[in-house]
Amino acid sequence: MRGFLASSTGVTCAAALALPLAPPAASATSPAPPATSPAARAEAYAPGGTQSLPLAPLAPLARDRAAPGAAEQGLPRQDVRRFSLVGVVWDSPATELHGRVEIRTRTAATGTWTGWQRLETHNAEHAADPGTPESTSGGVRGATAPLWVGESDGVEVRVRAESPPGTARSASPLPTGLRLELVDPGGSAAPPANRTGAQTQTEPSVLPARQKAKPHVGPRPSITTRRGWGADEKLRDQGFVYTKQVKTAFVHHSATGNNYRCSQAPSVVRSIYRYHVNSMGWRDLGYNFLVDKCGHIYEGRAGGVSKPVLGAHTLGFNSNSMGIAVLGTYSSKKPSSAALKAIARLTAWKVGLYGMNPRGKTYLKSGGGNLYRKGKKVRLNVISGHRDGFATNCPGKKLYAKLGTARSKAAKYQGR
Repeated sequence: MRGFLASSTGVTCAAALALPLAPPAASATSPAPPATSPAARAEAYAPGGTQSLPLAPLAPLARDRAAPGAAEQGLPRQDVRRFSLVGVVWDSPATELHGRVEIRTRTAATGTWTGWQRLETHNAEHAADPGTPESTSGGVRGATAPLWVGESDGVEVRVRAESPPGTARSASPLPTGLRLELVDPGGSAAPPANRTGAQTQTEPSVLPARQKAKPHVGPRPSITTRRGWGADEKLRDQGFVYTKQVKTAFVHHSATGNNYRCSQAPSVVRSIYRYHVNSMGWRDLGYNFLVDKCGHIYEGRAGGVSKPVLGAHTLGFNSNSMGIAVLGTYSSKKPSSAALKAIARLTAWKVGLYGMNPRGKTYLKSGGGNLYRKGKKVRLNVISGHRDGFATNCPGKKLYAKLGTARSKAAKYQGR
């Protein structure tokens, strides 16, 4: 998949964080060193890398250590290099993890351990469409949603197999190749993003010819570019992949939790980017845009914010659509009014460039791998939730319930 230039991922839809001075960035994926003291851990710290640690059967199942399908795997409490985002990956993206993944972490600043936190295990609905070069590259892996935990230097994890929902059969074996991914966002070499829009995106917005005669296009919002949030462009595949147009905006939540400050949002975005590319094997960040709880908008997958960039956000419906992820988890927590306003402003502008009414409906052709067979034309809202295209909780009950408000606001921004 690396070097592919001209053509072209479950039940969840994953600012600058002050970092200490450190040696040059570590390699993209490397094992953790045996750091056993605070001083050793500080010396070993190098920002901007991913520690990938294989899971093993836990002590009660030590006799089954050689069995790939052991019912409980994990890592005992241990010291690691600093990280801020965590997830679990496995060999095959086609294999579902039926079970419970829980982690606890040690806060670097205080040395205190958190309680157990659960990771969302079903994340395959955020993916490239079946049969596309990105999905068939051979490097794509199954994964949980990532979880933002803040700067940490210790970790413990346990993965327990459970029966698939709605079945009476015994617990399914755990997927092979389970690994814990500990992501450090690294620092940003770019100047701070200008929230007023003066230094956001220099690419001009060019309206399609048909829109010049009937311009229902909302004003372009302020967008923090990839350079603004500190994307390391060497990580992703080079070149860009485009679809024909943008007829639908799919709204997601990142399921990374709500325990972040808005000043940390660029670090959260950098961490999700590294997780999508280095840990999950995608060609770039899966979402086209991301929005934080303070209403700031971030450019996602590279290729131009006004262009129809093909993403990997809604399995089966990535063509002729865009994906917007609100940073956080909104199953039981309401999204902020600032985030909803940002969704409305972004969609009013972007779908307006392609002649779409945010309060309207449209048809997309399914790429397969979802609720609909490949080739079926599906009627969707122009602003849809991820769950409209897949059997998933994403974007969370509370955020999904507010999409009507976003549609109305977006239409008003378009002057409708």
